[in-house]
Amino acid sequence: MADQTDVIVIGSGIGGLCCGGLLARGGREVVVLEAHSKPGGAAHGFGKTYHFESGPSLWSGLGRWPSSNPLAQILRALGQSLEVVSYRDWDVIFPEGHLQIGVGNDAFSAVVQNLRGPEAVAEWQQFMTVLQPIAAAANALPLLALRPGADVMAQVLQRGGQLLPHMAAMRHLGGAFGPLVDRHLKDPFLRNWVDLLCFLISGLPMDGTNAAAMATLFGEWFEPDACLDFPKGGSKAVVAALVRGMEANGGELRLRSRVRELLMDGDRATGVVLENGEQIHARHVVSNADIWSTLELMPEGHAQRWRRKRESTPACRSFLHLHLGFDAKGLDDLPIHTVWVGDWERGINAERNAAVISIPSVLDPAMAPPGRHVLHAYTPANEPWELWEGLERDSPAYLKQREERCSVFWRVLEQMIPDIRERCDVVMEGTPLTHRRFLNVHNGSYGPALPASDGLFPGVTTPVKGLWMCGSSTFPGIGIPPVAASGALVAHDILGRRAQKDLLHELGI
Repeated sequence: MADQTDVIVIGSGIGGLCCGGLLARGGREVVVLEAHSKPGGAAHGFGKTYHFESGPSLWSGLGRWPSSNPLAQILRALGQSLEVVSYRDWDVIFPEGHLQIGVGNDAFSAVVQNLRGPEAVAEWQQFMTVLQPIAAAANALPLLALRPGADVMAQVLQRGGQLLPHMAAMRHLGGAFGPLVDRHLKDPFLRNWVDLLCFLISGLPMDGTNAAAMATLFGEWFEPDACLDFPKGGSKAVVAALVRGMEANGGELRLRSRVRELLMDGDRATGVVLENGEQIHARHVVSNADIWSTLELMPEGHAQRWRRKRESTPACRSFLHLHLGFDAKGLDDLPIHTVWVGDWERGINAERNAAVISIPSVLDPAMAPPGRHVLHAYTPANEPWELWEGLERDSPAYLKQREERCSVFWRVLEQMIPDIRERCDVVMEGTPLTHRRFLNVHNGSYGPALPASDGLFPGVTTPVKGLWMCGSSTFPGIGIPPVAASGALVAHDILGRRAQKDLLHELGI
């Protein structure tokens, strides 16, 4: 016998869990279906003695209230809190040298002063002055205050006096960040630094990264008390908090429940069929899968024009991964994060030209056994899928290529810890095939490569009645805050204007 519910959410990534949690809070019967044995999508953690991270390593805005981070706002709405460890600097290994860079403006200016001198500092400070009103404009129209498909000007007018002081700066929020940088930054190091931050946020260089997202980032990072937050327990703790909040409000998470296809009644989505043949019917279906995977779930003959357009969505490149468990003896001053760039001239998105190394046990020793550290390193959205397409996992050709491509991590790590290979008792190397296998993402991609210069990401609504989307394939785009906001946008549309207004009032937004 088929199950029946109000809302089905396909996928338990951050966007899907935020959506499910808010819908359950609003009184809807919600079932979140997850193909894997663990929730969280790209943000899941795994392991029993070493607690490994699979995805995001940079978090902010989770340890204080009020917060402009949509994820923090949704956790508060669900009555959930996180224990975080705050920190104020990270390491970089650049062509200019091995540097420690603080999050706040003063700390970064000191680095610029040492590297580039007072003229570069003055240029940077002027750029920050230009960004301040743009960041204020972005914060004055919080993402949770938006509604899908609604006229933007109508939403502006609803915010009334809160937005009037920011009207002049709001014109900068819809396009790419690159033109702003081009107008105000000439120093090569400053431009490279901004390009790197854009790439880490969006998977695209600054010419394709959304200006509103970057203005918001700088608005947070360059406040006097700026800091980053590491959630104790890592990504797994964030996901667990969202699941707790959803389940406390009556929502249900079903693991190992892979969706095979959407059920359709005419032009309306009415539920899903699972791989085991089980049917679940619902009034609303929300896909937290990427756009390519969502289209594969749709029976032929529906929304053909939309399907053709979205099938042609370009994809960001994929990832290489390295997970280590290693002896921490004598390594008392390791940074939690190190970002490496090989050659600025190659371009920030050139393959194997940038890597992020995270050692969360530096801040949270419980993530590794006593006297050990746990490490996750990845190349952010710069590994070509074409190199791996068609290779058989564990074949000699695959293993040889994996070793060669992942050698980039060892070259960087040996600059930090010369004997790192001898210290390891756990070594796991991953490729785009690994990324695709465990995250169910198209070609192991980071998400759509939709440059902000071409307009905003597609919205969360679809031409199929009863079908919504959330996550990195939808507005506001890629990254933890945007995907959390996308889940909220879907919940607002399903629950209605009154429920959204009550939520914003409760949060003081």
